[in-house]
Amino acid sequence: MLFFLDSSTPWQLYFQDAATPVMEGIINLHHDLMFFITFIMFFVFVVLARTLLYFHKDSITANTGQNVVHGTFIEIVWTVLPSVILIVVALPSFALLYSIDEIIDPVLTIKCVGHQWFWSYEYSDFEFKIGAINFDSYMIAEDELEMGELRLLEVDNRIVLPINTHIRVLVTAADVLHSWAVPSLGIKVDACNGRLNQTSVYILRTGVFYGQCSEICGVGHGNMPIVVEAVTINKYITWLCEKI
Repeated sequence: MLFFLDSSTPWQLYFQDAATPVMEGIINLHHDLMFFITFIMFFVFVVLARTLLYFHKDSITANTGQNVVHGTFIEIVWTVLPSVILIVVALPSFALLYSIDEIIDPVLTIKCVGHQWFWSYEYSDFEFKIGAINFDSYMIAEDELEMGELRLLEVDNRIVLPINTHIRVLVTAADVLHSWAVPSLGIKVDACNGRLNQTSVYILRTGVFYGQCSEICGVGHGNMPIVVEAVTINKYITWLCEKI
């Protein structure tokens, strides 16, 4: 049985497990950039150590090179090489950014509204057939948690979404700035009063994914968790029928 990291943990330093192609791309880009960062770090350390070893104030080499004031070759190298590295880094970065902003024709649209201090959700695609589905999502108090539930992360009404489905997420706020963020899904969208932001999500596996408001919005900022439950299409239809 596979176990995935879909919520924050104490002293966590790494990513949560990816559940969408976007998050997989973010993690892969991070790994690629770490290669360049590690190489540059060790290169700088080697050059610095060599400089301290051979060019300290008592070194003969330092005295013989004290009249050197310009080096054309090294100036070209430390200008061209970083430029090439930046271009190599920029290409996959731009590709990932454009893929995040791309909105494919969605099968389902969900609207998320931030309040002080809870989230409200609306499924409006079914408004003309079964009516829109609206509900508020509040954090469950610590003294009401059941065994196995996560402190400061559980809510009374989860968002239920189908897997392998193109979903559009509309995000806004009713009062101050909020931010709708679910790390495992690779989503972080600002919720601004009077403005409607959107993103898309395509969930690859079932599970329960936890997030939190990521914009300081007042004293209850830490009490705005987000819980997305990804289910199969059949279970999603059953959930819809129960909500009617």
